[in-house]
Amino acid sequence: MITGLDHIAIAVPDLQKAIERFAEDFGLTLSGQEDVAAAQTSTAFFPLSSTSIELVHPLEGAGPIAKYLEKKGGGMHHLCFRSDNLDEDVERLRNKGYQFLTETPQSGAHGCRVIFIHPKSCDGVLIELNQPTNA
Repeated sequence: MITGLDHIAIAVPDLQKAIERFAEDFGLTLSGQEDVAAAQTSTAFFPLSSTSIELVHPLEGAGPIAKYLEKKGGGMHHLCFRSDNLDEDVERLRNKGYQFLTETPQSGAHGCRVIFIHPKSCDGVLIELNQPTNA
C-alpha cells in the first residue's frame, strides 16, 4: 500500500551549486549525498517533516538524468511514493494496466527497492515507488 510521499526529485546540471542553493538560500539541511551506480546518478537529500527533496545529477555524465538534462535542462524529474509492500503495489498497478520502465524493482538510494511507472501511464509524470529495506 502507498503510505506517503517519499520525495520530490529535481534534476540539476550542477549538483554542488544546487546543494549550496538549497542549504544557503532556502535554509534546508543536507542529510547526505550518495552515488547510485545502478541509476547512474549522484544524489543529495534535504529532508523535510514528512518528505524530502532529492537533487539528482548524472553520475560520470551518463545515464537517464544526463539525457533528461540534455533534453529539458534542470527541473522536476519525478515524484516518489513510499510503499510498505512494493511487490503487491506493482502487481496491483500492472493489473490496472500501468506500464513500468523495468520488469522488476531495482536497488535505489538508501538501499531501497525502487521501480518507476512510465510517464505515459500517469499523465506525463514519472512516478517512482520505493520500499525501504526495513519495511
